[in-house]
Amino acid sequence: MTEPGTTTETTVGVGGAAESTDMVLNIGPQHPSTHGVLRLRLVLDGERIVSAEPVIGYMHRGAEKLFEVRDYRQIIVLANRHDWLSAFSNELGVVLAVERMLGMEVPERAVWARTLLAELNRVLNHLMFLGSYPLELGGITPVFYAFREREALQAVLEEVSGGRIHYMFNRVGGLKEDLPAGWLGRTRRAVAEVRSRMDDYDRLVLGNEIFRGRTRGVGVLDPATVHAYGVSGPIARASGVDFDLRRDEPYLAYGELADTLRVVTRTEGDCLARFEVLLEQTHNALDLADACLDRLAELPPGPVNQRLPKVLKAPEGATYAWTENPLGLNGYYLVSKGDKTPYRLKLRSASYNNVQALAELLPGTLVADMVAILGSMFFVVGDIDK
Repeated sequence: MTEPGTTTETTVGVGGAAESTDMVLNIGPQHPSTHGVLRLRLVLDGERIVSAEPVIGYMHRGAEKLFEVRDYRQIIVLANRHDWLSAFSNELGVVLAVERMLGMEVPERAVWARTLLAELNRVLNHLMFLGSYPLELGGITPVFYAFREREALQAVLEEVSGGRIHYMFNRVGGLKEDLPAGWLGRTRRAVAEVRSRMDDYDRLVLGNEIFRGRTRGVGVLDPATVHAYGVSGPIARASGVDFDLRRDEPYLAYGELADTLRVVTRTEGDCLARFEVLLEQTHNALDLADACLDRLAELPPGPVNQRLPKVLKAPEGATYAWTENPLGLNGYYLVSKGDKTPYRLKLRSASYNNVQALAELLPGTLVADMVAILGSMFFVVGDIDK
């Protein structure tokens, strides 16, 4: 109780009291710029982010455990689903690991066809982000252009494999079947059509001063953080980390494509640099696709796979196969006990490492820049929650 004639005043939530109070903000677990179901737990001081914690696991499907009860033909159907924008590349890593364990040589025609399809898959992946990133910043038009170009390439990939997203075209020892008659010509026309329209992105996006204002100097990722978190792919190369497995540890036919392959890098490490690397890589992937088409046209008709036994067993041992997926390094650590199923198949996905860097990247930035930074990290949540 207070003495008669005295007054007590309490001031809540204004002035200095509000400025020194941290606020916890949850972004997600559903947000349009998260490309899946991701949650970010942010601690804010006013409009500035103090700390950021990516909370993952909302899409976890236990693929690594399911690998252990599927034979080497069946695991491909699981492997191509974690990054749903890079299905062909995901399949490729698994079959390369099994082929290495078996000491198996793949027919030359299959090697070049795999390289071609991997680069077409890279273009499809990049076009999705080239269209969706401006959309997250308020630019609607580019996504319509991106889907128009994607449809031209989707048509030829659907023709060759029968699938629009999950191709299931790789097999241990090669490919499911040979390329259809006339398919190389149709693919060449599709690649030329997409290339002829790629300048639209330079004009629509890179030439847009609002887009440049929202992305230049925002979300700078330094090379030390890239190395510490194992960030890879276009995000790492935009920070000046000049590493690409296709050049530095060639697989498939990349060793013979050194003159065409161009590893795109930037030094700024900001959102704009990441977008520019993605755009230039798309141009180069189209050039690589043309080079593969030229080589396939020269090759004589021949097999595209090896004849396999009815029950396929990998010999006892372990191996690690990694590939330069569209979003970065994708690795499979395969352990075999000599059975028809893997004893262990550990997946190292690109998005899992890339998204961890948000804990370093977001603190100190404004909430208004959060979506610009998040969208420029180019991840697929299924690739995180594997």
